[in-house]
Amino acid sequence: MNRQPVDGIILKGIGGFYYVEASDSEIYECKAKGIFRKKGVTPLAGDRVKITLNDNAENTIDEILPRKSEMLRPPVANVDRLFIVSSTVEPKPVLFIIDKLTVLAEDKGIEPIVVFTKCDMASGEEYAGIYRKAGIKVFCVSNKTGEGAREVADEFTGHISALCGNSGVGKSSLLNAIFPDLDLKTAQISEKLGRGRHTTRHSELFKVNGGYVADTPGFASIVSEDSENIDPENIPFGFREFVPHLGKCRFSTCTHVKDKGCKIIEAVQNGEISESRHQSYCLMLEHAKKQKKY
Repeated sequence: MNRQPVDGIILKGIGGFYYVEASDSEIYECKAKGIFRKKGVTPLAGDRVKITLNDNAENTIDEILPRKSEMLRPPVANVDRLFIVSSTVEPKPVLFIIDKLTVLAEDKGIEPIVVFTKCDMASGEEYAGIYRKAGIKVFCVSNKTGEGAREVADEFTGHISALCGNSGVGKSSLLNAIFPDLDLKTAQISEKLGRGRHTTRHSELFKVNGGYVADTPGFASIVSEDSENIDPENIPFGFREFVPHLGKCRFSTCTHVKDKGCKIIEAVQNGEISESRHQSYCLMLEHAKKQKKY
């Protein structure tokens, strides 16, 4: 006997099966209807869906509701907060990568939040100051002592969040420090290579603190694939500290790289905008123009 369709959210998909948390808080194993394959649509973790529960057959995903956002790699939908995790040491922060991820988030309408880990080993305040000046939320935490973890935990409430960061920066350790019940696997840093090995195999949502968090693999892919789809004209708007100055330059064709009468450059010289952020902007713009050309 078929039951009435119910609303739910996909927590993970493995081998063609999708695990959906329904409105009754139960988790059901489902198969997607063939219509999605014909349309070239793949259900993603984070998708809001309508499912039918069947007594004598497989439960089915019948409808995928419109997505607010979508990330290509790692594949996850409806994320509204992207936690960009970087360690202060082993490996050291690469500001260009952090900046690229903040712009990617802004371009997709996702709130970027920067978290520096291992602050018991080296202070993250110098780096944090760059992003506070840009108007981006920043947290410094110690995965060992738990310092700063409570403040980060509060940011997950009411949101679908994703974490990204290079291997070995402590994404899973951070989640374990904030939400001990998750008990995610962690990996030791390779002293020889100076980086860790991926421990997460697929995108999966975990219910935490009144929200959901995706522990997602594929850091290199999110930087290379998603960010290369950003239109060069949109890049200045991805740097939120640029926005108050846009449209005020001497020339309407200003690229904000080394143009005369540029208000962005003036703000950098006055210390209103961090020099490292402007350098990242110039690199991103150069790469985007080359990508668009080819």
